Amino acid sequence: MTAPKPRYRKILLKMSGEVLMGDSLFGIDTATLDRVAADIKEVVDAGVELCLVVGGGNIFRGVSLAGRGMERASADYMGMLATVMNALALQGALEKAGVDTRVQSAIPMDAVCEPYIRRRALRHLEKGRVVIFAAGLGAPFFTTDTPAALRSAEMGCDALFKGTSVDGVYTADPKKDASARRYETLSYHDVLAQDLKVMDASAIALMRDNQIPIVVFSIREPGNFMKVLTGQGVFTTIN
Repeated sequence: MTAPKPRYRKILLKMSGEVLMGDSLFGIDTATLDRVAADIKEVVDAGVELCLVVGGGNIFRGVSLAGRGMERASADYMGMLATVMNALALQGALEKAGVDTRVQSAIPMDAVCEPYIRRRALRHLEKGRVVIFAAGLGAPFFTTDTPAALRSAEMGCDALFKGTSVDGVYTADPKKDASARRYETLSYHDVLAQDLKVMDASAIALMRDNQIPIVVFSIREPGNFMKVLTGQGVFTTIN
């Protein structure tokens, strides 16, 4: 029996930095990093063009520090630098697994990665390389949701996959409410009207305007990325 084919040709994976902590409380767990890289490699080997945006919450969370008195802009810039560290760690794990990878940063830092150049990123994807977009938009007052939405539109992605700790979008927090039920599908309007906190409202609106579906799934389960990409497994689709 032939294996099911991926439903999308080009996707952006948005992943929180906390995923890379594994069971730790802080930083990067190398076993988790290698497992995520293996899941990404499986998708790339299936012929899917893949780009990534990863958060920095496992290293530094600007919003939290701003809430404790630090100037918001400075805190956000520190958070952007944390995303670059995660991007470089992912690049190392992916290249160790045999996946050609490039990191592009919205804040120029030529000694460690490329600057974000849209046409160059598109060319990398055409050549089968994974492109990791770091440092958000290079501007404060945005979470990594908005740059993920923007880059997926700029790259002409068929879908944005949001890898989280839960296997979709629920009516309530399933960790706190045993009666919470998972949505199979949602509309962009539903997410905004019900304030479901899947992504920032600006990111949801950008996805709606560009008609790019959002697939929310658990990336903590080994092999689940490919399962969901082929329409198997458990997930929620927003379109």
